[in-house]
Amino acid sequence: MLIRMVRMVFQPEKVKDFLLVFNDSKDKIRAFEGCRHMELLQDLNDPNIFMTYSYWDSETHLNNYRKSELFGQVWPATKKLFAAPPQAFSVHQITDDLLPDLLKKP
Repeated sequence: MLIRMVRMVFQPEKVKDFLLVFNDSKDKIRAFEGCRHMELLQDLNDPNIFMTYSYWDSETHLNNYRKSELFGQVWPATKKLFAAPPQAFSVHQITDDLLPDLLKKP
């Protein structure tokens, strides 16, 4: 499982526009093949900073979404609202059963 986090800083006057884009696309993204979970988070101290947090079956599934018509609609509409470049991170969870194997690596 891949976890994808995307941190986005929006122009203050564009936050509502972003929330409209998100609201219109959230169910379609969640229904995309390979997406297991997707949520929107907002910074506690800066209301212009948001983060999406999503679970994908694999990097291939995420990349298929990033190549999709849906992403081609959502991302340009979102990108034009930014006040700063977004930051994206792809990670996997280190569960207790994986930890012993990681400790063995040099």
